[in-house]
Amino acid sequence: MSAIKVIVPETRREKKDFLMLPWQLYKEDPYWIPPLRVDQEENVGYRYNPFYKENRIENFLALRDGKPVGRISAIRNQGHLNRYNDQTGFFGFFESIDEEEVAHVLFETAAEWLRGQGLKVMRGPMNPSMNHTLGLLVDGFDSSPFFMMTYNPRYYEKYFDSFGFKKSQDLYSFWGKIDMLPKVQARYLSACEHIVERYNVNVRTVSRKNFGKDVEQFLNIYNQSLTNTWGFVPFSDEELRHMASGLKWLIVPELTIGVELEGKLVGAAFCLPDYNPRIREINGRLLPFGWYHLIRKKSELKRIRIISTNVLPEYQMMGLGLVLLNGLVPQALKCGLQEAEFSWVLESNQYSRGSLERGGAIRNKTYRIYDKGL
Repeated sequence: MSAIKVIVPETRREKKDFLMLPWQLYKEDPYWIPPLRVDQEENVGYRYNPFYKENRIENFLALRDGKPVGRISAIRNQGHLNRYNDQTGFFGFFESIDEEEVAHVLFETAAEWLRGQGLKVMRGPMNPSMNHTLGLLVDGFDSSPFFMMTYNPRYYEKYFDSFGFKKSQDLYSFWGKIDMLPKVQARYLSACEHIVERYNVNVRTVSRKNFGKDVEQFLNIYNQSLTNTWGFVPFSDEELRHMASGLKWLIVPELTIGVELEGKLVGAAFCLPDYNPRIREINGRLLPFGWYHLIRKKSELKRIRIISTNVLPEYQMMGLGLVLLNGLVPQALKCGLQEAEFSWVLESNQYSRGSLERGGAIRNKTYRIYDKGL
């Protein structure tokens, strides 16, 4: 068997081979959802992305006889290093044919680049950070992922293990049918009503009149509320604006809920329709007409992903997270939704896990973050 050659993609053709490798590897997989091509170009640094104003990425493509057989990216997340000072580097966008040698060569290539950055640990997959898609799917291969969640073949896990990666943290997805909601709501309705009355809480959806400003404000809540979450690094101001500009087209106002105290927004719940069936139909291509097909008639999409419920730290002991989820119930029923996934939830987040499990949600997928000393 001929040797594996690893290159840094530089020409237009090499970059295209790097980006298009998943289409080659997953062409027979019925559960794979292609990434949005423009998003992938941004996230690997081939298009403008404010994440890379402070951080660095190096992409690697593995070739055999001139044909792509694998890829990986090594990432220096300066924001993480500034925050945690733990000499941890990251890797992501990993794909490989079912061959241990290819996977290990890619892992070692990324490790060597991170060593050259003076780093002592490699962590991933992060594509490219905690604020993007992340994790290796290790359980739940019998269905397609929801929007903005990852997917990979079963065999990847054995190559991570054989290279010496160790689990750092698991992330869970919880699934449920909408017809479960009234029973869950009945269980917590009295408590929610008490909280709303005691603190004079106002529950509202995203404003259509001030839509852009509201989306940015809701993202600010996300940024400020996760300060104590494992591995979290806040968006920069420019990243926040960039994210908000994209989400404006995807958000359904009725399914994004905020709570206010004395006119101040202190909590937000983010939900997005599961666009993945449409992304599959357009094969990840937004231009020239894919964008229109993606966002038209959002009311026809009957599955949602609840991305997060966030409350500012100083208000987190008041039960407002429960009020946010309770506020989603009538909106979900009104929209005729059929399924919802709450993802992702860190295994170390015992409060959120416990609340979902007590509410009857079913853990349907597990994603893993790995570490390896360098």
